[in-house]
Amino acid sequence: MHPLDETDLEILRLLGEDARRPFSTIGDEVGLSGPAVSDRVTRLREAGVINGFTVDVDRSQLQAGVPVFVQAAVPSDAIAELQNRVESDEAVEHVFLTADGDLWFYARAQVQNVRQWIDDLFDGETSVEYSVTLIDDVAWRPSFGGTAFALTCAECGNTVDSEGESERIDGQLYHFCCSSCQGRFVERYDRFEAGA
Repeated sequence: MHPLDETDLEILRLLGEDARRPFSTIGDEVGLSGPAVSDRVTRLREAGVINGFTVDVDRSQLQAGVPVFVQAAVPSDAIAELQNRVESDEAVEHVFLTADGDLWFYARAQVQNVRQWIDDLFDGETSVEYSVTLIDDVAWRPSFGGTAFALTCAECGNTVDSEGESERIDGQLYHFCCSSCQGRFVERYDRFEAGA
């Protein structure tokens, strides 16, 4: 188990700017060879820090609708259902659930039908109050500055440090803060597998 360091953070920042950047170019900026950067990226993927690479499409170039930001006050008993409904709508790009239990989302709605679309999205929930803001410009720049990465123990939730353990079980990599947690987790996993 290798701890994450400043070089990992810089590699993540550079990939956040351009995920197609060659490893050799990243290596030049962080003082490593291209293969060494590749090894670190592989380790970050296996640790679950990097889940995948994506494309950032400027939908305004595709005439994909008007960008809106919706802030909705949702009854607590309906939040899970409405969050799933909003997340599955093809016009919605980002969904946020606030600590207050409000549901906020960014979407591209058809110009003439914004109110109707939102009413249909919240169909059956008359107590939902919402506001819609028309967005003029959007910029998404992932930032890793000031971030400290810490792996979490799959058994107890404590932070995994350099003395932690890792184990791959059925293709999934799990991290543990100590061998005791690793043993308990594997034992319980084996019991569940045997009972399935």
